[in-house]
Amino acid sequence: MKLPPGTVAIGFSNVGHLLTHMFMLLYPTAVLGIEREFNVPYGELLSLSLAGFVLFGLGALPAGWLADRWSERGMMAANFIGMGGAAILTGFAPNLFWLSCGLGAIGLFASIYHPVGIAIVVRHAKARGRALGINGVFGGIGLASGALVAGTLTELISWRAAFIIPGAIAVLFGGLFLLVARRVGLENTREDAYPQQEVTGRVMASTFLTLTLATVFTGLMFQATSIALPKVFAERLSMFSDGTAIMGAGGVVTLVYLGAACFQIIGGLLADRYPLKWVYTCAYCVQVPLLVVAATLADLPLVFVVMLMVLFQNGAGPAETALFARYSPARWRATAFGIKFVIALGVSALAVPLVAFIFDRTGGFYWLFVVMAGLAALTTLIGARLPHEPRTPAHHVPVAQGAGG
Repeated sequence: MKLPPGTVAIGFSNVGHLLTHMFMLLYPTAVLGIEREFNVPYGELLSLSLAGFVLFGLGALPAGWLADRWSERGMMAANFIGMGGAAILTGFAPNLFWLSCGLGAIGLFASIYHPVGIAIVVRHAKARGRALGINGVFGGIGLASGALVAGTLTELISWRAAFIIPGAIAVLFGGLFLLVARRVGLENTREDAYPQQEVTGRVMASTFLTLTLATVFTGLMFQATSIALPKVFAERLSMFSDGTAIMGAGGVVTLVYLGAACFQIIGGLLADRYPLKWVYTCAYCVQVPLLVVAATLADLPLVFVVMLMVLFQNGAGPAETALFARYSPARWRATAFGIKFVIALGVSALAVPLVAFIFDRTGGFYWLFVVMAGLAALTTLIGARLPHEPRTPAHHVPVAQGAGG
């Protein structure tokens, strides 16, 4: 039976979300093994990934523009193959300079996913919130598996294997995507399969700018959390001996993100049922006290509170993405998402020096949690200023698969 092209597009986009987040989080755990081999301070080694995280954000806008002007399908293939190839080269890096270059290349090709892959989901989905929630679960699994894969491969083989083996898998998925997309007739389109009610240009522009400001803070929170957690757990969980700290901390990060990942489906269902503004705002309001409490916790209480914190971060994701889809033009959807992610992910690259600076200066993460609590409070205030949106049904009017080129 031939699969519908839209199903294939969303399916591979979900896999791309998983792999993208996994690849971006291989290094924060693998660095614990590199620290042993090169005997270089943690903060200095972590800073080598700065270029990759900067490019992860800056590459989003040109990636989205190319998808709208050239080919969403071609850009998705470049995401898989380019990211995998860069990871393989990183695994063979002979010194810290080439390691930094390899991490930069991973970030550049990973930057393709969010403006292109998320736009594909929005373009083909009938129930956007639910589809974005499922897509978010795949991203959460990627966040979880990044720490687990890197920690396990680093302990059992070497930190180099933590890049080479996942890289080969990503390249294989890229080839499979091109083959399947051709067989089912997946074409490039710039129109939504299920268009929603139009929003006036003035409201669209002002709300888009407001949302962009909010994502500066949410992106910084998200990146700081995912980067710091392996080291936070290695430092604060007394259950691990020195010989199991890397694999153990990576495993706990995996449990946290897996435990919170499925909440994105609930967040997506809430986004389909209730005003997006309040789903989004409430999710960040709840995080403020959680972050304050987490600043001083250790052992199992820390794991529990951090899991709740990540749960609400994940739950806000579908609503945030649906808001951007709602307040952006369909024909330039990938470019609009490119603007969103170039700002959110580009600014969130500051999480790398932020985490390194706080740890090296204070020897811990207390002030990192305090800073993130402040960012959550700012996001809550901004979210409360979004326009009220009555829940009107989408206009489920299918358009031709190849419409718009």
